[in-house]
Amino acid sequence: MRFASFYAKRARRILPASFVVLSLSVVAALIWYPPLLMREVWQGALATAFYVPNMLFAAQGTNYLAETTPSLFQHYWSLGIEEQFYLAWPLVLSLGFVFVRRPKFLFMLISGLVIVSFVACVLLTFRSQPWAFFALPTRAWELGVGGLAAFILTYRPQVLTGRTAAITGWMGIATLAGSVLLFTSETLFPGYWAVVPVVATAAVIVAGDSRAPLSPQAILSTRGMQFIGLISYSLYLVHWPLLQIPQAAVGFENPLPLWATLILGAISFPVAWLLFRYVEEPGRTVAWLAAARPRRSLIAAGAASVLVAVAATGAHLYSESKPLHAGDAATSAEVTSPPNFTTFVPSNLAPSLRSVSKDQPQVYEDGCHLNFTDTVSGACVYGDENAPQIALFGDSHAAQWFPALLTFAEEHGYSVASYTKSACPSVSASVLRNGSPYSECSQWRDSTIEILNATQPALVVVSNSGNASLADAGTTSTWGQALGGTIGSLRSPVAVIADTPNLGNTPAVCLSANLHSAQECGAPRDVALGSPESEEEQRVTQELGVPYVDLNDYICSEELCSPIVGNTLAYRDAHHLTATFSAQLSEVLGERLTLILN
Repeated sequence: MRFASFYAKRARRILPASFVVLSLSVVAALIWYPPLLMREVWQGALATAFYVPNMLFAAQGTNYLAETTPSLFQHYWSLGIEEQFYLAWPLVLSLGFVFVRRPKFLFMLISGLVIVSFVACVLLTFRSQPWAFFALPTRAWELGVGGLAAFILTYRPQVLTGRTAAITGWMGIATLAGSVLLFTSETLFPGYWAVVPVVATAAVIVAGDSRAPLSPQAILSTRGMQFIGLISYSLYLVHWPLLQIPQAAVGFENPLPLWATLILGAISFPVAWLLFRYVEEPGRTVAWLAAARPRRSLIAAGAASVLVAVAATGAHLYSESKPLHAGDAATSAEVTSPPNFTTFVPSNLAPSLRSVSKDQPQVYEDGCHLNFTDTVSGACVYGDENAPQIALFGDSHAAQWFPALLTFAEEHGYSVASYTKSACPSVSASVLRNGSPYSECSQWRDSTIEILNATQPALVVVSNSGNASLADAGTTSTWGQALGGTIGSLRSPVAVIADTPNLGNTPAVCLSANLHSAQECGAPRDVALGSPESEEEQRVTQELGVPYVDLNDYICSEELCSPIVGNTLAYRDAHHLTATFSAQLSEVLGERLTLILN
């Protein structure tokens, strides 16, 4: 019964406010979110309703081709971990008491589990950062440290006193402030860096209610600080939707200005108080649940999960029923320079907004485009294996040219060998992925160069995204030197295809909210093609006498890069061409390659 009572209390404490915010967020998304994102909203709502949002985000984070717009329920990841932790933690403590009995040995047992979880966290951060960030086993140590702090204070309430407690408390606060200011998106987290805020927080807790002179207790016990602590859970729930919903309303392609973000942050405090006052606190103490047997609270929690899931599914189905086009058809796309942009979403758009994410080159389906962990390319040759061979070498920005290259090759008596790998440029430099060395990339690149030098194709076509993070990046000339290193390592003739535009947002998502104004989802040419790496590539290829194939005049006008050409959707995400549009560029690509091959 004690277990049931514990879980019932946790349900009444956590779920009422959580599910109210979840439900209101779904309604707000239905009103203001781009329709194409409602499937993601639905998935996030279901995962949150059944306490596993962190697992969903971990899986999405490891999908290189996944939609990159932050989930409306992204902040629920830590609540998911907490809920999963509380399923296991009472059992761990109970078994610990049964087998070790003495508090000293129980403390040692918990310490051991914390160490194991921390080591797993550090190791997995280097291998798969999304799973290390979102999974319970690699974040449990942080909650475990809190458990150890509570254990210490239970048996030694005044473990730190006087000046020692005051200094410890201030050091903890200063360290927390430092982590907020110094940690950036480039910080490899959680990993060993997570120790900083966790230990700092534990230090503040263990320092306790010290009344020594200059102790932080005087500040931490003020009415304002206690009020923030009182509404902190509700504040945690409402802050993210209050930022995301307005951002969706103005378009994710138009980041909110700082002043607007600050105002929304300020608004979150009174909203959080209202949630605390009228939902969180009544939900925790309501008599018909709190005074009843635990079973009633647990049944209510299960029913609430189902109701939220049903409501989210209904919102998703309603959104799916709405047409994602402006009603009129467009003329078939013709490849011209400059391109003929269509200013609305036509009814005959190909691929459609809902299917565009699957409009990928054949090498993805065949397994010839390697994922992050692969280090050796397979024998992926398309066409007559006895025909002269053209090799495609690079990352996903090379793979996007496969449809165009294969169409040309088949029409002119060549075969195509594919050597591409996700987030791994073919330039000879060490690359970082999620802030850590991407060793599989270097191994793959070296092995591919060996294969190319052994097979010596008629031409090696190189193309890469200029957004890769180089481990030894100093200036943009580093990229040029790395490209020159690859070209110099190859024994076959080489041609370099210029990188394609980066629109900065996913066109399909933007277009679903701008059916009559497709140009709103484009980007100025100087912004979309303003990569300094591209300029460096031009310089290096000119110095080395290597052909530089730039087809961007067929993708952008002099002023604008827009997502719809004729009735063709040109981009499957912010910076990859659709396979459909790539194939349409085969003739203009072939004209350039014919001059090189002859």
